[in-house]
Amino acid sequence: MSKPRIEHVNVTVTDPERTANLVMGLFDWHVRWRGPARDGGHTIHVGSDEHYVALYTGRGASYTQDNFTKGRPLNHIGVEVDDLDAVEARVVAAGLKPFGHDDYDPGRRFYFLDPDGIEYEVVSYRRDH
Repeated sequence: MSKPRIEHVNVTVTDPERTANLVMGLFDWHVRWRGPARDGGHTIHVGSDEHYVALYTGRGASYTQDNFTKGRPLNHIGVEVDDLDAVEARVVAAGLKPFGHDDYDPGRRFYFLDPDGIEYEVVSYRRDH
């Protein structure tokens, strides 16, 4: 029997198309599915063949200081990459600002906020352990 794994994360965004295009460009992901969702909403599943992020919007979806603070509804989405510097260059080219750079055991990482203020952690692990 295989170990349990996270298959997807579902987040509310104001514009699923915009966010899907952003993460596809940053992480070389693809759209796995798109279609109608609960409460008259729309969802796009974007990721790899093994996992994805479900980008949901419903009527009146928005993030403001009143309804989104770090930790509510989530702290960040972590994405592991092989070439951290190449992905950081893509983040900058997309007009976003990397921050929180850290070289730590077992790897390196940085963070960025997407247009909805959702935080992403991008990490690359050392394979020489």
